[in-house]
Amino acid sequence: MRYVSGGDIGENFDMRVCLLASGSKGNSLLVESGQTRLLVDAGLSARELRNRLAAIDVAAESLDALLVTHEHGDHVRGLGPLVRQLKLPVYLQTDLAGKLKDVGRAECVSEFEAGKGFVIGDLSVQAFSITHDALAPVGFTLEGEDGKVGIATDLGVATRLVKDYLKDCLSLVLETNHDEKLLRDGPYPWPVKDRIRGNRGHLSNEAGGKLLEDLLWEGLESVFLGHLSDTNNRPELALEVVNRVLDNQNVCSPQVLVGQQNAPVTWS
Repeated sequence: MRYVSGGDIGENFDMRVCLLASGSKGNSLLVESGQTRLLVDAGLSARELRNRLAAIDVAAESLDALLVTHEHGDHVRGLGPLVRQLKLPVYLQTDLAGKLKDVGRAECVSEFEAGKGFVIGDLSVQAFSITHDALAPVGFTLEGEDGKVGIATDLGVATRLVKDYLKDCLSLVLETNHDEKLLRDGPYPWPVKDRIRGNRGHLSNEAGGKLLEDLLWEGLESVFLGHLSDTNNRPELALEVVNRVLDNQNVCSPQVLVGQQNAPVTWS
């Protein structure tokens, strides 16, 4: 696996996690630590990704690499154009590599296998398999000297494997996609409802809260709630579930942030 060097010489970042966009219309996440800046997914246009990065004072040219969780459009919409513009290294799961229509530049692609770690700059990356209706979906942990960030959205079930990889994270990005009642009574056709709530769909607020409950430890400092449905959820409903989990324990008191579709949300 190729090693990618970090940012400008002498430039050093405290750990920062920013959900640039989160939801069914596009997803992207920035993690920076040490001298490394990584983008996870590129589900907005390249122009909009640049705008979101600029809004948090990050030049797109300073990115070290792009990691892709899976091939759905709301995660790869801007992939090809961004890679072409920046000659940005892009990391794809082996079963996905070669199957995307537009990766920008083939020479920029490096492959990884779920369950095997690799290093990009200051960050050790672990990819782990998740259950979703995609070709080879994965979650990630990114670990540096400041701690570990765990990322797991777009999954139908929080398996034991997922929980094992997400243990002892400083910051977690977890899915709270839908409220079960709103989904049941909402306007979607029943086959779509069944897909969303199935084992290869998305986590509900309650399922996301249960996953968080299993991951609480004294070092947890922030929790992002991601991929909220505009139709089948509301931020206050997701927060109600997660706050109930946190109120019933005395292990940690992380900051809880709700991802947004139209603006970046940052923890540092």
